[in-house]
Amino acid sequence: MFDLLFASQDAVTSSLLWAVVLLDSHQEILEKVRHEVASIWSPKSSPLITADQLQEMKYTEAVACEVLRIRAPATVVSHVAAKDFPFTDSHTIPKEAIVYPSIYESSFQGFVEPYLFDPDRFMDERQENRVYKKNYLVFGAGPHQCVGQRYAINNLVLFIAMFTSLMDFKRHRTDGCDEIVYVPTICPKDDCKVSLLQRCAQYSTHS
Repeated sequence: MFDLLFASQDAVTSSLLWAVVLLDSHQEILEKVRHEVASIWSPKSSPLITADQLQEMKYTEAVACEVLRIRAPATVVSHVAAKDFPFTDSHTIPKEAIVYPSIYESSFQGFVEPYLFDPDRFMDERQENRVYKKNYLVFGAGPHQCVGQRYAINNLVLFIAMFTSLMDFKRHRTDGCDEIVYVPTICPKDDCKVSLLQRCAQYSTHS
C-alpha cells in the first residue's frame, strides 16, 4: 500500500497544480463546480465530504478527468514488445524492443477540439471518454491498467470540491508561466503561484 501511495505522489501533485491553473483560467467552469458542490455539500454545516456525496459530483468529476486528459501527469510509459508487432503496413516492432508510447499526445487524438479544456466531454450526453477510450490512456489500458485509478480520481475530485469551496484564488501570471516542465511528471513552469483568500469564515467543527 505504501509503495502505491508513494508512486502516486508526483502524479497527484502534478494534477492538483494543473487543476488550479485550469480553473483559474476558466472562471465559468470554476463557477459551475462551485454551484454543483454547494448543492451537495456545505463546509459551514456538514462534516467532511462523504463517499456518497462524492459520487453525486458528476460535473466536478468530469473536470478532474479533463484535467488528467489535457495534462496527463506521466507523459510516457515504456513497454517491451512481447512478440513481433505489426505497427503499420510497412513497419513491424521487433520482439523485445522497448517502446515509449506518448500518453500525453494520445490524449489529443480523436477528441472533439482536443486542445480545448472542456469537461462536458466526459458528461453522459457526450461520453467522449468512451467513444475515444483507446486514446484516453492516462491510467494505461488492458490488464496493466493502473490499480489506483479510482483513488486518483476521487482524490482530485475531493481536492477540487473542497479547495474551490473554501478558497478564492488568483494566479500570479507571468510570461511563459503555462509552459510545461518535466520533473519528471509535468508541472507549470511557475509552479502555479497563487494568492489565497478564505471564502468560508466558518468551518464545521465536525470535520
